[in-house]
Amino acid sequence: MGNYQWVKWRKLILWMVSLILFGILLVAGGPTYWQIVLTIIGFALQLLFAMSFMIVQFVALFWFLARGRTYWILPGETGSTWEDYRGNPEIVENAKRIVTLLKGVKEFKEMGGEAIRGLLLCGPPGTGKSYLAQVIANEAQVPFAYASAPSFQNMFFGVGNLKVMRLYKKARKLGRVYGACIIFIDEVDAIGMARQSGGMGGGGMFGMGGAGLLNELLLQMDPPNIDNSKFAKLLRSLGLRRKKAERPAVLTIAATNLPDVLDPALLRPGRFDRKLWVDAPDYDGRLDVFEYYLRKIKRDSSLTPERAALDTIGYSPAQIKHIVNESVVIAHQRSAVAASYEDFRNAMETYEWGLKQPLRSMSDDEKRNVAYHESGHAVAQYLLNPHDRVWKVTIIRRGGALGLAATKPTHERYNRSDSEILAGIQICLAARAVEEEFLGKKLNGVNSDLRQATLLAGAYLGMVGMGDELFSWLAAGSQAEALKVLRPKINEMLQDQMLQVKKLVKDHSDFVHAIAEELLKQGDLTGEEIEQIYVRLYGHQRPEPPVVKALGKEKST
Repeated sequence: MGNYQWVKWRKLILWMVSLILFGILLVAGGPTYWQIVLTIIGFALQLLFAMSFMIVQFVALFWFLARGRTYWILPGETGSTWEDYRGNPEIVENAKRIVTLLKGVKEFKEMGGEAIRGLLLCGPPGTGKSYLAQVIANEAQVPFAYASAPSFQNMFFGVGNLKVMRLYKKARKLGRVYGACIIFIDEVDAIGMARQSGGMGGGGMFGMGGAGLLNELLLQMDPPNIDNSKFAKLLRSLGLRRKKAERPAVLTIAATNLPDVLDPALLRPGRFDRKLWVDAPDYDGRLDVFEYYLRKIKRDSSLTPERAALDTIGYSPAQIKHIVNESVVIAHQRSAVAASYEDFRNAMETYEWGLKQPLRSMSDDEKRNVAYHESGHAVAQYLLNPHDRVWKVTIIRRGGALGLAATKPTHERYNRSDSEILAGIQICLAARAVEEEFLGKKLNGVNSDLRQATLLAGAYLGMVGMGDELFSWLAAGSQAEALKVLRPKINEMLQDQMLQVKKLVKDHSDFVHAIAEELLKQGDLTGEEIEQIYVRLYGHQRPEPPVVKALGKEKST
């Protein structure tokens, strides 16, 4: 170290001696030497000006292109707390541990530990991944940066790298001030996909970044211990600073819907070595979310959190928030002072199926065709599916469908038996069965029904091992090829289930006709109205579902 410092001082002395000798030469040479020197300096200044002008142009261009589309939130600027994050209490518990580490970075380092650098949030859209990152930053009282991974990409090669470098440089600067800093990168799979030979390299002046952008992110997440400040570098170069360089605590939180496509280097220890799965909430979670949002609106007694949570199985918190707001919009449009359950239901139906668009020019015969088609689905759903309740049957066009028969689960379920899959196939085929038995013709509106029935039969035989073989098409890698191989067996199963569902609708022909007639009168029916029709016809509630057969073998429900 001493020799290195002596070399630096020796260079400084030599430069000073050279300048002194050059000054003496100018004084001794007189006006001639001065004229030559001034001419050379003038030419050098002109050349320097031209070069500077070109450099300024390029710098301005790259500065404009490399501006980070990043939103910074400093401590105290956001009011998001643990009380605002609802629906996933287990996620909150895990996040609180991270906040504890961020608050005590200094004490944690004194114990010999290293601050965590990466947290990967995985889950479907709308489950609250970015919102969770904001809450973590606010609770830890550290700066928070929100950036979208696609915003780093640029048509000029290297500009994306500059964006990433500037983002982390500012984060480390704020990390020294506040003790830590959080960078949130949304849709990280846009730049973090696994690298393949010859695939994402990019090159030349143009390119979206590719592997070079990913490499920059990897470096910035786990850089060497260096002093970035100019003052620290000056002191260290002069030998006046011997303290070990420290790395500010910068936590990178990333969100993705596709964790399986990320590069392994991103997931190694020291980067995104912690994964947190953020899924859609269960019934208790949805109840918590609805209690939070329904407190903020005016509603009548019919719209309760319990009822709403039961109707929204599979909904994410973002979807719940949207539906609640749409309920208020619908209530306001009808000049009501409070939202009702009917407003909530209309909001759900509009969100799931689209706006009502009745075809007023449709002939009576075509309306009758659609009514019997949907009546077939409704009868099969009501009689064969005890775990679901009929939600709505309509012959009013919504989106691209002339009509529909929709169900909602009665409770949270995570498994399906072989009998339930067979019942699902019969529900898909029930519309064609009614067309043949009651209308005496086949209509073209069953294309999606037959597709779904084929997929269910294929899964029954070739994926979950419920047929005679334990073969799974998942091992073959191609579902299309497997369906071709299984086609004879699938068709045999579909024909068998068609015979059974035809018998079902013929045995309940009064039920089929009654639903179709009411649909022609009203346009749509709720599940409660369909149940009333059944009780009126048969004098009792829905019975236990009948025995379902698979290729001659009885499968009891």
